[in-house]
Amino acid sequence: MSPFLEMHNISKTFPGVKALDRVDLMLNRGEVHVLAGENGAGKSTLMKIMTGVFRADPGGIIRVEGEDVIIRDPVHARSLGISIIYQELAVVDNLTVAENIFLAREPLGPGGLIDKRLMLAEARAVLRELEMDIDPSALVGNLSIGQKQMVEIARAISYRSKLLIMDEPTASLSHHEAETLSRIVRRLASQGIGLVYISHRLDEIFAIGDRVTVLRDGATVDTQPIARMTPERLVRKMVDRDLSQLFGQHESHATDEVLMSVRNMSLRHRTAQGASVADVNFDLHRGEVLGFFGLVGAGRTEVMEMIFGSRPHDGEISLEARKVDIRNPSDAIKQGIGFVTEDRQGQGLVLGMTVRENFSLTHLSDYCRLDFVNRSRESARCADFIRSLAIKTPSAEQKVMNLSGGNQQKVVIAKWVARRPRILIVDEPTRGIDIGAKAEVHTLLNKLAEEGISIIVVSSDLPEILAISDRVVVLKEGRINGVLPRAAATQESVMLAATG
Repeated sequence: MSPFLEMHNISKTFPGVKALDRVDLMLNRGEVHVLAGENGAGKSTLMKIMTGVFRADPGGIIRVEGEDVIIRDPVHARSLGISIIYQELAVVDNLTVAENIFLAREPLGPGGLIDKRLMLAEARAVLRELEMDIDPSALVGNLSIGQKQMVEIARAISYRSKLLIMDEPTASLSHHEAETLSRIVRRLASQGIGLVYISHRLDEIFAIGDRVTVLRDGATVDTQPIARMTPERLVRKMVDRDLSQLFGQHESHATDEVLMSVRNMSLRHRTAQGASVADVNFDLHRGEVLGFFGLVGAGRTEVMEMIFGSRPHDGEISLEARKVDIRNPSDAIKQGIGFVTEDRQGQGLVLGMTVRENFSLTHLSDYCRLDFVNRSRESARCADFIRSLAIKTPSAEQKVMNLSGGNQQKVVIAKWVARRPRILIVDEPTRGIDIGAKAEVHTLLNKLAEEGISIIVVSSDLPEILAISDRVVVLKEGRINGVLPRAAATQESVMLAATG
């Protein structure tokens, strides 16, 4: 059977960087083709060429169903049967779920008006296929990150495409939602739809893929059937690093001193989906890495946002045995609390600013004197973090919107670490970060703990939580359902507490 899409000798050059260098890729109908590689390896650039966002450099060939094509734009790509679900959310918060799914292609009734009843019915059918209990009439802005991601998946599936590209589709999904998505992917493949699946999670790659293509530094390293690959070989091809180094070495630096106490914390207003957080109590020790785990909707992010002052709450927060009043993020920052949000593009970065400008936003006063910014000092400090976190950017003056998702995440982490907080909350710290960079982030968090900074890590990646946490707090339906010391925290015990 001939391939649905072929890409030969594909290159792409941007000012100061060659993103792709003569890449070859062949995609068949009915197969799940995994695209693997570090952040900055060229995966996203290749997908954007495939979907008409970018044009390849002259000399490359793209062939769809045996015919040479030049994909002009995303609309042209969809007409050829190619759709994509991007890693970063592309939903409209003030529209309903149904309106997002059928955006710009709403079903029309008599007189050319939108048939809202039909649109709701068709949206409900797509969501039922995804086994997602989401109200199609709900505003998307009131949904969780994971639910918004599922809305994007529903929209892409509703196109009935011949080739569907999924860029980190499970990064914000719960274990149940990820399993549901896996079943949907296999069902779509069995119907003859080809899928390109980009993921940094090794278990997903080997559970869902038929073939894998590895990119490194913008070039094709290898293409093999998954059956001929092992996790060790794949990691070595991607990053030239052993699998055993994935999470780094954890060493506890927690002391007996309680730095922060949270008592009877409750969310003052329920979310639009009916979820609530109530009676949350826990202590955070100096130098401790405290993991928070729970299924999507369990209230993990809500708890962190209440501590940081971005959600109204009842209850008490004490720092060093002294009650503090945190009503907004400014209060939290003054108390020495930093927050690396899971929504890096919406809340963590100013996309139109440079890497340097984003880096210094949290501590600009460190470089100011007499209302003037010491640019050379600011640039030198930013360059130190670019090196230490291995941020792939042509320079500190590159606009952060032009970086890959993983490198954007590193900039968010850098800007808070540079402020030297007493407590650092990191919500999904390695979401969208490649396998090689995960160990770097984990090592950094461990180093901060060694220096006496207390870390709260929220992650849906259970192996990550188990690898880096001194204790694990498990949330279920807005309440703490278990606090497990490192020795007692296993995948089975944590999942049991998370599911009840």
